[in-house]
Amino acid sequence: MLNVCRLMFNPYSEKIYDYLGGIEDIKKAKVRTVIPAATSFHEDCARILRAIRIAARLGFSFPKETAYYVRNLACSVARLDKGRLLMEVNYMLAYGSAEASLRLLWRFGLLEHLLPFQAAYFSSTLFKRKDNGTNMLLVLFSKLDSFLAPNRPCHNSLWISILAFHEALVRKPRDPLVVATFALAVYLGGDLPLAVDIGQSINRQHDAGFAELLEPRMRGKKGLLAEVKDLAISMRQALTEMTDEYYVANAMAKIPQAP
Repeated sequence: MLNVCRLMFNPYSEKIYDYLGGIEDIKKAKVRTVIPAATSFHEDCARILRAIRIAARLGFSFPKETAYYVRNLACSVARLDKGRLLMEVNYMLAYGSAEASLRLLWRFGLLEHLLPFQAAYFSSTLFKRKDNGTNMLLVLFSKLDSFLAPNRPCHNSLWISILAFHEALVRKPRDPLVVATFALAVYLGGDLPLAVDIGQSINRQHDAGFAELLEPRMRGKKGLLAEVKDLAISMRQALTEMTDEYYVANAMAKIPQAP
């Protein structure tokens, strides 16, 4: 068990009972296991993911012992069944702390076991812990976080779509106008002709500061329509491969940290 969760509240007397030092850990902004971390994580490796989730959501850190065993027992989470892994990842990405969760998952060597395509992207970009604003995937999830909260989560289809959308851009960078038009089509419920008409009227300078975006260039309606359709096809393909064991194994092979 995690110590930050081991507080008991008596609703009748409105008193909090703390027998294990949880309040002190909260004051220090630490996530600590009640029993030794090695024993706790060996008993239930899902506690590693819960520790990451709590730390990300609260902005807490780990004591040295906990951090050591989170990192060194990270590969054990692969033993969990797929349904449990999906549930834990959803808790991390759908409740307003996705960016912080992704940072911690990468830092402690867990990302390659949960989201290997995204871990391969972090590895290929030589992502550093303090990088801010240069990682498009983190920027996308930071924007998502701004609309969510623990009591106001999103459906898991949204963050899965963001992962597939970004993976499609990693594989084939696009003109910002193509990305904007694609987003408009999604917002308009799939009305692609209307999205293209609106997209062509956009004359605002687009940010092409990410490796996933190309320098803007002029194109006609047919060209824009064709590229938006191609992006949709690429996104569908990325989603298929992200859930296929063969492609997942290939993605993991590209990550230096992966066993």
